[in-house]
Amino acid sequence: MEYFNLHTHKFTNQSNVLELVNQYPQEFDARIPYYSIGIHPWFIVKERMEADLEIIESKLQEASCLAVGECGLDKRIEIPMELQEMVFEKQLLLAQKYKKPVVIHCVAAFQELIIIKKKLNISVPILIHGFSKNAQIAKQLVDNGFYISFGKYLLLNKELEAVFTSVPNNRFFLETDTVEEGIEAVYELAAKYKGVSVKEIQELVNSNFNEVFDFRL
Repeated sequence: MEYFNLHTHKFTNQSNVLELVNQYPQEFDARIPYYSIGIHPWFIVKERMEADLEIIESKLQEASCLAVGECGLDKRIEIPMELQEMVFEKQLLLAQKYKKPVVIHCVAAFQELIIIKKKLNISVPILIHGFSKNAQIAKQLVDNGFYISFGKYLLLNKELEAVFTSVPNNRFFLETDTVEEGIEAVYELAAKYKGVSVKEIQELVNSNFNEVFDFRL
């Protein structure tokens, strides 16, 4: 593949891009060829939680479902952390059961994330999507076995250049999330920041993809 978009909310159906489209259990679109599915912390409905988890488990058994997520923790919303952590842990255990990587939404809760990963002894790859923090947090995540995906904030914030270049080549992914720019623009900026060609960035991402995802085009 020429381009892999780790996380997007918009399926663009380009022949040269493999898109991991974010899906929610109650809004599932079977027309999307490859997707992740999860309960986002913003959209936790306690009364619907078990039904959502059942849908996620059924989809995880399909080849077109490449990952769990986005799921995770967010300290800046009103949903209690205790409930967030419970829903998150259930999804991590499903990912472990079906050997699927996990795409993470994390806001101001990176320490909790690391603690939960260790507590549950999660061995499947965990990918932090939309990273926008400093190099110190990035290093701590990498040291604890996480992968880090850059996209929207890389395009918007020049200060992330130093953070991105500090992440080892075997631990990063690229994405668009909700921005209008295509994944090609993210690859071009990543190549500029790493001081390599777009083709080399493509080779690095493809290598990381093959390491993380049990999938071959």
